Amino acid sequence: MPRCIYVLVFLFLMSNTKAQRLVLPGDFPDPSIAKIGDSYYASATTSNWMPAFPILKSNDLVNWKLVDHAFKELPEWADYYFWAPEISYDNGKVYLYYSAHKKGGNLCVGIASADKPEGPFKDHGPIICEAAGSIDAFPMRDEKGKLHIIWKEDGNSVRKPTPIWIQELNEERTAVLGEKKLLFLNDLPWEANLVEGVSMMRHGQYIYAFYAAAGCCGIGCTYQSGIARSKSLAGPWEKYANNPVLVNEAQWRCPGHGTPVEKDNKFYFLYHAYDSAGTVYTGRQGLVKEFVFTADGWVKFVDAPQAPTKPIQTKTDLFDGSVLQNDWQWSVFTPAKTSVANGLLSLDAVPGGANYVAQKTLSPNYKATAEINSKKSTASAGISLVGDEKNQVTAYLRNNRIELVQTRQGKDSVLLTQAVSRSKKTYLAMQVANGKDISFFVGKNQKALTPLNAKPIDGTFLPPWDRALRVALIAKAGTAGTAMFDSFEMQELAK
Repeated sequence: MPRCIYVLVFLFLMSNTKAQRLVLPGDFPDPSIAKIGDSYYASATTSNWMPAFPILKSNDLVNWKLVDHAFKELPEWADYYFWAPEISYDNGKVYLYYSAHKKGGNLCVGIASADKPEGPFKDHGPIICEAAGSIDAFPMRDEKGKLHIIWKEDGNSVRKPTPIWIQELNEERTAVLGEKKLLFLNDLPWEANLVEGVSMMRHGQYIYAFYAAAGCCGIGCTYQSGIARSKSLAGPWEKYANNPVLVNEAQWRCPGHGTPVEKDNKFYFLYHAYDSAGTVYTGRQGLVKEFVFTADGWVKFVDAPQAPTKPIQTKTDLFDGSVLQNDWQWSVFTPAKTSVANGLLSLDAVPGGANYVAQKTLSPNYKATAEINSKKSTASAGISLVGDEKNQVTAYLRNNRIELVQTRQGKDSVLLTQAVSRSKKTYLAMQVANGKDISFFVGKNQKALTPLNAKPIDGTFLPPWDRALRVALIAKAGTAGTAMFDSFEMQELAK
């Protein structure tokens, strides 16, 4: 049995903050949820990280386990930007409505299906591809039981309004039928340049649409969430006069893009927001908040005191299984060339691009340590803080030399070179503070590490606009051979 240990401890501390709970710590943007059998299943955006679209399982909406991913390989038609999966269950089948960039084209809505939520998923290809881009799909049946698909035309990408469209969808989920119809668009000041991320539910005489508006991402995000309702799926749709209903709070910023769900006769909304401390470095994390339906037929989020959660993470991977554990990720542009055997992770160097496998960060303050098998490695091996394939800060070990390398917009700058004595094993550690201040250490013993850089390296430039940072084990580009790792450890640190 593999000795890979991944511990998430949740501390429930009573406070007077509003009733919301962190349930998916780390980079889980645009979360969706569905009840399937007696359990709840969720997924989230992976963007340019593979494997695409995690499948997570819970029995209580709070404690979640990663059971698999929808796509371990790219669908044939798509190449990057795997966004906003909407997991759905209908007539004994599981469906995943998602967005991705079409090869040679723009963003499209695709659909995949499976007989069970763990998969395997069969991709049905792109269904909707508009010139400006099509994203954020959601399935819904009308009053007569006809299946429809709702989505956003990505007009904000070309400085145009963002219509929310609806169109009938065949039961095989392979084609839309008839003509699309406008439900609503961004026409109110608080919505700014977009509305998106629509999800729906029926209650009483109304269908309710939960939607996000304004700027989703980055340090300057302005995201908020609103409600619209209609007695008919086709409309007319009425927006709530007291929108937005989810706004910034003390700990969480830019809330939105989620899915409502019912549990034990209560109603909850799974959505994302940035933690005020970790911000873009830890990414958009998954929260659950309760809501009720008011006497006048609208939605109100419950603001009673409740126990917020704080993730405390320790991860140790000794690589003594036969496959890479399913919480490791890699770039969509460079499929990871790895093998796990005899207590070693082998990572082949890739000419023309870095080869790395990465872990999400759950806190702005943490320490990660790579145990490198110096004797068996035939390529530069290292530990890196990765934004994307063009932005990284890395400590590499090659023979008797350590290099600190900053990769910015694809250009490498060597920040430090230092000779080290040759040994069978070398520990490289990286300590990060405030999500971005990076210090490296080296040693023959994990408990006796020597600092490499006297002043922390500023990683402010690292996060892409739609993703958080990852800690990666890496084999240096442009060198032949294989980087070999005996273990990996990452732990959260106090502020």
